[in-house]
Amino acid sequence: MKTWHYAVIVFLGGCCYGALSTFVKLAYAAGYSVTEVTGGQYFFGALLTWVLVLFMKKKKITLNQTFKLLASGIPFGLTGVFYYQALQTLNASLAIIFLFQFVWIGTLFEWILYKKKPTKGKVISIATLLIGSALAANIVSAEGMVLSWEGTVWALLSAFTFTTFIFLSSSVGKDTPPILKSALLSTGGLIVVFLVFPPMFLFDLPVVMGVAPYGLLLGFFGVVLPPLLFSIGMPHIGPGLGTILTSSELPVAVSMSSLVLAEFVSLSQWMGVVLILGGIVVGNIMHSNNKMMSVDVEKNPL
Repeated sequence: MKTWHYAVIVFLGGCCYGALSTFVKLAYAAGYSVTEVTGGQYFFGALLTWVLVLFMKKKKITLNQTFKLLASGIPFGLTGVFYYQALQTLNASLAIIFLFQFVWIGTLFEWILYKKKPTKGKVISIATLLIGSALAANIVSAEGMVLSWEGTVWALLSAFTFTTFIFLSSSVGKDTPPILKSALLSTGGLIVVFLVFPPMFLFDLPVVMGVAPYGLLLGFFGVVLPPLLFSIGMPHIGPGLGTILTSSELPVAVSMSSLVLAEFVSLSQWMGVVLILGGIVVGNIMHSNNKMMSVDVEKNPL
């Protein structure tokens, strides 16, 4: 499989996250709470992933590998917890802007841990993405926003944990089958979510049956697919480009809010979507060019 194939896989993982906000809004409109929606998402998601494991070719992994993957799922679960906490005191547009800081945090991680200094092209790509995110989230024209320090801290923590999850997806359990790796990551996330949001709703059958359709959708797009797609693609492209590609979530979120929820999307928001997609393309092209230059140097050393 070529590098750009892995890039597309990670891009699609980001798109999956973009679909979540629409399903969450539908669940809230149906009268379900944050605890029920979040718990349902991770519970049904982890359940679906383990069902997939039953149909895959069995491969034994060590107890040490199992614990590492479960622990790697902790930032996966914390991202949801922190982001939902941020939404308690922050406007949704502001919260997603703070979450979107994972775009440059991922490059910072790569610089510190892998000693890969960001190229000029990557810096331009990140700047384009951040400007596009401000437009797409409608932060420019939104009125009456209240900046809460508490909400800001929670949102920035969610950006940090999301970046950590992306980083771990690219480095931990590389030899583990992607489906099994995804199942263990989602289980680690489920444990964290249930510790923060005790799943008392699971003992209420009418609530479980009612939240199940939303939980299955959220679980599939938020718990099953992203870790699976990241497990396949991230080891081949690295966390730096990976965080740029996962910014696809915001264009999808804006598009779905318009198409599914019939929410009004302004021209500036669509411009932001175009800028984000442009930033993703620039980042991918620069990554491909740098990789080709590295190969040429190896083939023709001075």
